[in-house]
Amino acid sequence: MKLFTCGHCGQAVHFDNRVCVRCGSRLGFAASDAKMHAVLPEDDKGGDLWQDAADTGRRFRFCANAAQDICNWLVDDGSAEIYCEACRYNRIVPVTDNPEGLDRWQRIGQAQRHLFYSLIRWNLPRPGRDVDPQGGLVFDFLADQTAPDGSIVPAMTGHEDGLISLRAAEADDATRESIRVQMGEPYRTLLGHFRHEIGHFYFDQLCRDEAILSEARALFGDEREDYAAALQRNYEQGPPPDWQLRFISTYASCHPAEDFAECWAHYFHIVDTLETARAFGLSTDPWRHGDIAAEVSFDPYRAPSAQVLVDAWIPLSVALNSLQRSMGQMDIYPFILSLPVVEKLDFINRLILSYAQPQENAAPVEAAA
Repeated sequence: MKLFTCGHCGQAVHFDNRVCVRCGSRLGFAASDAKMHAVLPEDDKGGDLWQDAADTGRRFRFCANAAQDICNWLVDDGSAEIYCEACRYNRIVPVTDNPEGLDRWQRIGQAQRHLFYSLIRWNLPRPGRDVDPQGGLVFDFLADQTAPDGSIVPAMTGHEDGLISLRAAEADDATRESIRVQMGEPYRTLLGHFRHEIGHFYFDQLCRDEAILSEARALFGDEREDYAAALQRNYEQGPPPDWQLRFISTYASCHPAEDFAECWAHYFHIVDTLETARAFGLSTDPWRHGDIAAEVSFDPYRAPSAQVLVDAWIPLSVALNSLQRSMGQMDIYPFILSLPVVEKLDFINRLILSYAQPQENAAPVEAAA
């Protein structure tokens, strides 16, 4: 994630900031140029138009979800949309008539906007149900149900034909952490859910060409494998003994579709964190340990290969994990990037970069060396 600048006073501002701490200007993110903007009211009569503080000829409206402090994104004046580029894909959202529901919606919305920042930076196609009624992207944030006997029936998180469902209760830290511990996972976050489930969507969107699909199956396995049988086998037998040599996580080892989605999510984790490190000028150069020295001197969103990303990521993640341990916290990145995993990440890097520019100038995905 980049650092941004207040267009009114020049103060450094962050992606989730609502107000500039120096000048008090209201802040909003515009997907049309992927920047944070300081905005001023168009008039003093309470209208919904806001003027860019740095470009008085540019006007915005805030996303309709800003009314409840769910969202701080902007919609360009003249657009027929009332919701921003992220919120307009939502179909079922948490209730906001109580503090718990409002808090869940705010946390979910924050994670969703971080996801969409990356999708926008890469200019990945985002067809909604208005374009593709059967397979377009749509989100349902689902509440748990109460069974007749009074027990709680948890909502399911998953993906099917463009529909991404997320259990709203996982916005509660205690609930999500208890599930993480119960399932023996080293990592579980709302943003991780978003990045994983969108991976399923983009497999369907981007792996349609016969050559690309063939390479994907050679790396991840055949996604047509019986899913229920694979999950049952994983439940009964657990992951293969050598899973760390071939997969990014135990969950990735249970089915080819999950392997792709897990690698997709980790690719997003790595790229966005490296961009944050670059924005803050972070580098590693430990005395007498040159093998873990690294500097992010490139744009991670345009890295020529996954190996370039990994060469910077491993030293940085080692440093981040060490900082976490110094604070008595868990490792921020408790995963191993084996050579087969790096090859999978490189496929995803090439796949994404083939869509990361206007279509008429897009380069095809090239086979791995």
